[in-house]
Amino acid sequence: MYTLLSGLYKYMFQKDEYCILILGLDNAGKTTFLEQSKTRFNKNYKGMSLSKITTTVGLNIGTVDVGKARLMFWDLGGQEELQSLWDKYYAECHGVIYVIDSTDEERLAESKQAFEKVVTSEALCGVPVLVLANKQDVEKCLSIPDIKTAFSDCTSKIGRRDCLTQACSALTGKGVREGIEWMVKCVVRNVHRPPRQRDIT
Repeated sequence: MYTLLSGLYKYMFQKDEYCILILGLDNAGKTTFLEQSKTRFNKNYKGMSLSKITTTVGLNIGTVDVGKARLMFWDLGGQEELQSLWDKYYAECHGVIYVIDSTDEERLAESKQAFEKVVTSEALCGVPVLVLANKQDVEKCLSIPDIKTAFSDCTSKIGRRDCLTQACSALTGKGVREGIEWMVKCVVRNVHRPPRQRDIT
């Protein structure tokens, strides 16, 4: 009887856990995105003031439940000296969210270089990648076509994985829910079958 009840409880309440890395250069908006995600998906989470978020030194961790999936977010610092630590987390990762500051054209080439290292890592082969063009609420930001053009050299290096480029404003929350829901579909699907070839779309 206990086994039956235990099995029923697990079926009803237990979540499948997936680890998602949030990567990108410093000041791209990674932690703000994480806070917005927790606020939108966790009913009782009040969150910190977005205006008080500072540069991440090390790691921020957050959890979001979407249906029967539990996403464990690891928000890693994006400073150049911390990027060398990113690959220490790759082996445990089921998905990557790569955040780009759409207002910082001067560092776009630097962001592309960091992104290229991510998608060419053997440890991340087949792992879904969500590319967020953040800060789209700013009037003079780069458009999605601008960013796709700047990152076009990376398209052939993405390999066999799901990949989506999406507009986002972590500050206002625009695009946050859609991005998380897309990631959930990808990581759940990847558990059951190999990912198909995808380009940045």
